[in-house]
Amino acid sequence: MGKFVIRETKTGIKFDLKAGNGEVIATSEVYNSANSCKKGIASVQRNAPIAAVEHQPAEGYAVEKHPKFEVYLDKAGEFRFRLKATNGQIIAVSEGYKAMAGCMNGIESVKKNAADAPIVEAEAKAK
Repeated sequence: MGKFVIRETKTGIKFDLKAGNGEVIATSEVYNSANSCKKGIASVQRNAPIAAVEHQPAEGYAVEKHPKFEVYLDKAGEFRFRLKATNGQIIAVSEGYKAMAGCMNGIESVKKNAADAPIVEAEAKAK
């Protein structure tokens, strides 16, 4: 079972959605507060299970309504996805995948894990 891990960064607070094997399958933007970060998690939990998938690398792709996962090619030629909420805001992004199949597996993992994933706070690193 997956989990949301909230952690502090140098500039704020963000979350990672981790699969049962500990791999990060999606990450958030940096938020100013823990409360905002938790609202972002709630948005992923609401939107991911019902989001359509928009395949932007395909010629003449169908534009989907929000919420949606946008699959795209990055500058390095890798496949990535971003999850957009009903208001069009990006609420989670993926790492780069060499193959479309890996990217699609990542989306399926987010859909499967997000809805009931517990929220944990990462231990602060010793300075």
